[in-house]
Amino acid sequence: MIGYEVDADGIATVSWDLPGRPVNILSMESRLEFVGAIERAIADPAVKGILITSAKKEFIAGADLTLLQTLRGQPAAAIIERLRPMRDLLRRMETSGKPVVAAMNGTALGGGLEICLACHRRIAADRPDTVYGLPEVGLGLLPGAGGTQRLPRLIGIKAALPLLLEGTRITAARARDLGIIDELVPPDELIAAARAWLLANPVHEQPWDRGAAIPGGAAASPENHRLFMTTAARVHEETRGNFPAPPAILSCVFEGLRTPIDVGLDTEFRHFAELVRGDVAQNTIRTVFFSINEARKLGMRPAAPPATFRRLGILGAGTMGGGLAQVAAQGGLDVVLLDRDEDSARAGFERLAGDLGKLVDKGRMTGGERDAILARITPTADFNDLAGCEAVIEAVFEDRAVKDEVTRRTLAVTGSGILFGSNTSKIPITSLAASSGRPDRFIGLHFFSPVPRMALVEIIRGRQTSDETLAHALDLSKALGRTPIVVNDGPGFFTSRCVSTYLNEGIALLREGVPPALIENAGRIAGMPVGPLTLGDEIGLDVMFKVRTQEAADKGDAWTPGPEFPVVEHMVATLGRRGRKGGGGFYDYPAGAPKRLWPGLADLYPPRGALPSLDALKTRLLHVQALEAARCFDEGIIDDPRQADVGSVLGWSFARHTGGVCSYIDTVGVARFVEECDALAATVGPRFAVPERLRAMAGDGRGFYG
Repeated sequence: MIGYEVDADGIATVSWDLPGRPVNILSMESRLEFVGAIERAIADPAVKGILITSAKKEFIAGADLTLLQTLRGQPAAAIIERLRPMRDLLRRMETSGKPVVAAMNGTALGGGLEICLACHRRIAADRPDTVYGLPEVGLGLLPGAGGTQRLPRLIGIKAALPLLLEGTRITAARARDLGIIDELVPPDELIAAARAWLLANPVHEQPWDRGAAIPGGAAASPENHRLFMTTAARVHEETRGNFPAPPAILSCVFEGLRTPIDVGLDTEFRHFAELVRGDVAQNTIRTVFFSINEARKLGMRPAAPPATFRRLGILGAGTMGGGLAQVAAQGGLDVVLLDRDEDSARAGFERLAGDLGKLVDKGRMTGGERDAILARITPTADFNDLAGCEAVIEAVFEDRAVKDEVTRRTLAVTGSGILFGSNTSKIPITSLAASSGRPDRFIGLHFFSPVPRMALVEIIRGRQTSDETLAHALDLSKALGRTPIVVNDGPGFFTSRCVSTYLNEGIALLREGVPPALIENAGRIAGMPVGPLTLGDEIGLDVMFKVRTQEAADKGDAWTPGPEFPVVEHMVATLGRRGRKGGGGFYDYPAGAPKRLWPGLADLYPPRGALPSLDALKTRLLHVQALEAARCFDEGIIDDPRQADVGSVLGWSFARHTGGVCSYIDTVGVARFVEECDALAATVGPRFAVPERLRAMAGDGRGFYG
């Protein structure tokens, strides 16, 4: 696991090589073995210097997150005691009097980079694919092995804060320019360069141990004091107090760099222990790392021969179809982009070309990459051009008749044996499949706009969809670079159904007389990306009105309007306020100026009595979404809490700090969640009625995760 060898020159080479792992990680076993190897080298008088490297292609990828997940809810003192050996070892290593060099043959992230920072010299292989960084903040954590103390002492506070607060990954060249890496050498010269440095520097100490000043000024300097103030304000604005890691990182740097490094390391370790035991980090690790990676690996794929795709048909050249064409072409597929006539197809293609041109202008794509994408896309209005496609995705209007027509015309050309996916967000897949003649090869593929930026695809299995079709749909999602979840058929499926409750509840609050600014702020403070009224304007109030009137026509006397419907009906049918695309909805959109809440809302829905507290509003806006997710479990729409959490975080950006809808309920506590929903059902309406499965879980003391 940890190789150890001392050569004739007295250089001890300590080499990481975890068996059975593609990359090295800081597991508990490897930590303890590394501690033993370094202690052995320090104690051995024959050892004159220590060289740390990796026998794998990369250096160290970071912490073993499985280990960190065992620390949920444990006392901070117990966590500190368990993880202390590695932290203390790094300090002994840099103060032992023996020079230590990190021969960084590849990527070093998180704890891997922290080991390097504790070395006296960092020499890296000059590889363009190598990255370095401290990405812990993205998992709700901070570097816990000295990163918040050594990095700013090495490169300065101003340069270090973005790397710590944003988890930025940088290239080897950038790391050298910043001063994180001392030297870049060709890969085949790495070990020789490291040995040469050790032999030339028999005694070495860190700059912070020899009294060197912090680059760019001390923490208490006026310039850095202003930097801390402005950064703290920005962090609070971005996190809204929901993510404790960024403020903790700032605190570590601000407090730690005003003290000797040993005190700073203790400050960092205490903050780390509190974060790693907490719900935000634990839920984030579970969803953002484990569950999303499991989905990307197609862990839910049924056993079936793999499908390969070379040619993809896309029906509809609008925003959704164009986005699908882009990601498919980027993935190397040839794309037939079809619309109702040549002008519409060409307009969609030109719109996509313009969007790609903007990426070129911003430096996010080269002109050659843009041209290669466009060369793979054929805009057309001729269904015969779909011949030879292994799969077709329908992305036309949410109109059953239109969808049925294009499905029949497509399959008449391609044959009914291809994979056919409908990008519908509402219409039941089983009913759409009836027009295909092969419902076993028909499936729902619900993408999210804008497709190039939204990672999720919700795969909806109809009643007759075969296992092989589901497997091939998952294969296609991988070819398109999307992260899939699998749900069963039903009105609104999972994501559309849940997110609509957030929008509806915000409108219901407006109708109750809650000031619109308070509703919007409550949604954002609760962790949603936008307020519910903003979401309504973006979707389109006219679209909401059309959907609800169609539901009324379909259900007849069985239809019961929600509390939001009178508001939507009045805004659209009486006032003509259709949302953003119509020039005004809950907001006004003045030309050349920021949007602003429409003043007329205050007259239509004035406050009535005492206003609810901010916490009460946050609870309603989050509970209503999670409760709808629980109903989806009750009705068999979804059956895996990991996929529900992934779908909520990636699909509609449900409060990310919670880890997703199921993690949110578990964190609140199922019994408490049920009790609070019962209270809301009694006071604001039956939309908060608790499904039986969730009530049974509360009675049994179970959560979604056990």
